Amino acid sequence: MNSNVKIRQTEVLSDNWYTLRKVTYDYLTKEGTWQTQSREAYDRGNGATILLYNQEQKTVILTRQFRLPTFVNGNPTGMLIEACAGLLDKDNAEDCIKRETEEETGYQVSDVRKIFEAYMSPGSVTEILYFFVAEYAKDMKVNEGGGVAHEQENIEVLELPLDEALHMIKTGEIKDAKTIMLLQYAKLENLLA
Repeated sequence: MNSNVKIRQTEVLSDNWYTLRKVTYDYLTKEGTWQTQSREAYDRGNGATILLYNQEQKTVILTRQFRLPTFVNGNPTGMLIEACAGLLDKDNAEDCIKRETEEETGYQVSDVRKIFEAYMSPGSVTEILYFFVAEYAKDMKVNEGGGVAHEQENIEVLELPLDEALHMIKTGEIKDAKTIMLLQYAKLENLLA
């Protein structure tokens, strides 16, 4: 525990979709004085994401779906191209990403490899994201994917050459941070070499 931080008060501002809390705390500065600060933290749970890749075809599987926050922030269509991802809920990260992969992409993968974990927006969101990669093949396709109805998901599955996906970062067609990180990892680690 960090002895330089003392929580004074935690107030729930919203508990609608996820939980937004206002936390007031004392922070010991490097000068040795205590400073009272107040911040809001959005708790949506932790998540996992995966890049599916096919070495023979030199392709990756991505998804496209509507994301309201991007729409209200100026994305004219609200559509975002992303790597498959989901919240852990009560699963561990590996079980979660296997479930999400099948729900979203229709591929059933068993051999997933965790490559790292990262906080995606640590100034305001508590979520830590677990990053995975896995090889896929046509015979692993067990359904059409697209998400699950009760979660109101409407996901399009995309199969793209890795080089095309990397170019889409340059053109701005891919703006999702987790996806950019996974694609760059694939390039740096020569996953499709």
